[in-house]
Amino acid sequence: MAQQSTETDWVSRFADEVVAEAERRAAGKVTSGASAPGTGVVVASGLSPSGPIHLGNLREVMTPHLVADEIRRRGIPCVHILSWDDYDRYRKVPAGIDPSWEEHIGKPLTAVPAPPGSPHANWAEHFRAAMEESLAELGIEYRGISQTAQYTSGAYREQILHAMRHRKDIDAVLDRYRTKDKATGKPKKQQQKPVDAAELEAAEGSGAAGEDDGSAGGAGYYPYKPYCTVCNKDFTKVIGYDDETTQMSYECVACGHSETVALREFDHGKLVWKVDWPMRWAYEGVVFEPSGVDHSSPGSSFVVGGQIVREVFGADQPIGPMYAFVGISGMAKMSSSKGGVPTPGDALKIMEAPLLRWLYARRKPNQSFKIAFDQEIQRLYDEWDKLAAKVADGTAQPADAAAYTRAVGTAAGELPRTPRPLPYRTLASVVDITAGHDEQTLRILSELDPQNPVASLAETRPRLDKAEHWISTQVPADQRTIVRDEPDEELLAGLDEQARGSLRLLLDGLDDHWSLDGLTTLVYGVPKVQAGLTPEAKPTPELKVAQRAFFALLYNLLVGRDTGPRLPTLLLAVGADRVRRLLGG
Repeated sequence: MAQQSTETDWVSRFADEVVAEAERRAAGKVTSGASAPGTGVVVASGLSPSGPIHLGNLREVMTPHLVADEIRRRGIPCVHILSWDDYDRYRKVPAGIDPSWEEHIGKPLTAVPAPPGSPHANWAEHFRAAMEESLAELGIEYRGISQTAQYTSGAYREQILHAMRHRKDIDAVLDRYRTKDKATGKPKKQQQKPVDAAELEAAEGSGAAGEDDGSAGGAGYYPYKPYCTVCNKDFTKVIGYDDETTQMSYECVACGHSETVALREFDHGKLVWKVDWPMRWAYEGVVFEPSGVDHSSPGSSFVVGGQIVREVFGADQPIGPMYAFVGISGMAKMSSSKGGVPTPGDALKIMEAPLLRWLYARRKPNQSFKIAFDQEIQRLYDEWDKLAAKVADGTAQPADAAAYTRAVGTAAGELPRTPRPLPYRTLASVVDITAGHDEQTLRILSELDPQNPVASLAETRPRLDKAEHWISTQVPADQRTIVRDEPDEELLAGLDEQARGSLRLLLDGLDDHWSLDGLTTLVYGVPKVQAGLTPEAKPTPELKVAQRAFFALLYNLLVGRDTGPRLPTLLLAVGADRVRRLLGG
């Protein structure tokens, strides 16, 4: 029986279902998949290296990774297959690429030259390499499969011949979802499956309606698409096929070439996507594979594939949860076709791998979420650090603790982490003020907690480096902190007695409060003392107004703006002597 988990997080629940389904399959029949016996449970992902693989695509990998990792934690063998769909056609030239690359449209991605300046052999390898580097940093264990290698080596030859023999059965399944009559091109009067207007709109918007079903016409339907052996493009049409001899005739619209080949020996083409995907489910014995919301609409690949895998390939469809879109703070739904969308590599430059893993682990697949590249990243890190503290003292909720555990490590061990994780917002403020000067940065960080000083910047890395990259690439120049070189004599001269008194109280307390906690108490306490209260008094609405006015005064005297980094951090960064000079002390 499957081991039932006592945890309440979504990963454990899916792992329970997947293990139970794998046991059901094993008890009912011997799998016809190509995976060797003893491989264990098979989960799968698929990525097309047609362009930058973005943070939305990462959910395609993270969802099965987390489930596979939970299964491995239980001591059950599990393999995570990651299919690189690098034998897909090159569809369009992304923004920013030389328009001359348009001449390669229709070729396999592995036959398209890499973008200018790339060290990689081809287009697919260029984008695949960047993703592989990110997956390694994220601790994701998988078995990569190149679909170019699979098809061109003849690994799928029997599956292709099987699909061609059953092309009428495949065509019948596809026809249940076609909204137009394939013979006339006119809208069907009746659908075997009712589809309402909203569903049709969803199907159109998903891209599912535009997926190639295969060649259909006077010569019949064919689920196989050859790449022309002359121009290497897929602007081809199968015009005849003999089941006995496997002789296939095709013609190329692009270059005019036509030929007849023996399909049992021909390895220069692929099954159309709606047949290719279910074929691979059967071939690999996949038990779990998620899909995006665009695959949940009528006629989409996942819906149709479920019928084709059963009716044509005699296998079971994987458990397939739908996953929602991932956005970026301030941006709409991501689409790699639009270019410029952040990749996992971009995110890993400003956040540590465990934090990025946590964002995917803490949300159910059907819940959308955003990844912060703006100021929100500071609040996100605060939340992460609070969770770490709760996990450490045993007060975290079970599901939150489970998500944290999945974020900081895998069944293979813990991920590298920052030895001394100082608050991200503090590190960002410090590198903002020091412009990344190591000696100055260490001086400030060592003064944050005099009782336990930071002895080396290595203690604060890689978090320090992530914060520095965020400041240098994501914070606009007009929001960067530039400390005044000279006092604002005009502002100082115009201060009333209360303002001058507040500055005297601050300056008189600097030496006794020179630490992050001490300065926090001091800057919040000055307006309290001026109001006749103790520094520990709870602020009233009137007191909060006085505090804001005091803070604005300090910011203007130190950095020439009404706002800036947290004042305790700013004061430490500026240094006591310079603070006294700028505040007229």
